[in-house]
Amino acid sequence: MRSLSLAVGVSLLQLACAFPAPPWPNTTAVGDAKAGPADLNDLAKKAGKMYFGTAVDNPQLDDKQYTDIAFNKAVFGQVTPANGQKYMYTERSRGTYSFVEGDAVVDKATAAGQLLRCHALLWYQQLPNWLTTGNFDNATLITIVQEHITAEVQHYKGKCYAWDVVNEALNEDGTMRKNVFLDTIGPSYIPIAFAAAAAADPDVKLYYNDYNIENPGAKSTGAANIVKDLQARKIKVDGVGMQAHFIAGSSPSYDSQLQNMKNFIALGVEVAYTELDVRITLPNSAEKTQQQATDYANAVKACVVTEKCVGITVWDFWDPASWVPSTFKGTGDATLFSAGFEAKPAVASIAQVLQGTT
Repeated sequence: MRSLSLAVGVSLLQLACAFPAPPWPNTTAVGDAKAGPADLNDLAKKAGKMYFGTAVDNPQLDDKQYTDIAFNKAVFGQVTPANGQKYMYTERSRGTYSFVEGDAVVDKATAAGQLLRCHALLWYQQLPNWLTTGNFDNATLITIVQEHITAEVQHYKGKCYAWDVVNEALNEDGTMRKNVFLDTIGPSYIPIAFAAAAAADPDVKLYYNDYNIENPGAKSTGAANIVKDLQARKIKVDGVGMQAHFIAGSSPSYDSQLQNMKNFIALGVEVAYTELDVRITLPNSAEKTQQQATDYANAVKACVVTEKCVGITVWDFWDPASWVPSTFKGTGDATLFSAGFEAKPAVASIAQVLQGTT
């Protein structure tokens, strides 16, 4: 999921003007203070947020230039293992658990003093073959789900701030997405999963996580209904994670994002942006890059002004590590740093928001 063909879309002269202090960390004057990549988490905390974070995937762990940024707490105060904690890696065969991939990221983040958002216990993708082809009956699959969640949550007990318990359970119209869990167990697989996670670690925050729930609409209503159902059953649910995989120029407006957060918070839960990136239709241009900066800034600002939005996580920060080019053909340049680890204008726009200067 790596692409080395990246058009940043701004000239070296433009980058030099925006980020004048070589080498990394590229600092840029924002207001009367110095702000830049190394300050984003520090600025977020000063703005009243718990963290500004990033997802990190295992293939990048051997790149020192990458890890020097990823595990620098001043840059990113929170880390999400992008893939290593998912079902296909943690239980490759039934009842046999391995947490090697997840631990590789978690251990580095823990050593750096960073918070962890752990991701994700149940998702309809990246499941092991034995699970999807096993033709298990209802009772057996419930037991499998409970045992898996219990084992993984207990393994990471005390290390995770939050778990994405169920990921992407909804269709765009807010109805339940067909998957092996829904087909065999029914809609109750969601409360079963949350109950198992709560029993395994009563202190960790439990989230429902999805995309296209960043503005009011049918899918956001569906996510709200999941929260309400869990609450009605008196099952612990603490937050809604809005993935925020945006498109430059087509992202939800600031006002829409703000109202959407208020709708979720009215249910008594916290919210967070959990996988923020802003992809660009290639070829890139200076205009598209500036629009990207605006879209990043609007998302961050909506979180900053919302008290119970606890933080923002970007879905990796370096273009070669982004999932976007392989998933959305003809798009890319979605993260905060170019292939050469040059900070894009979005970094300055985020810093300005966090400092309250825009």
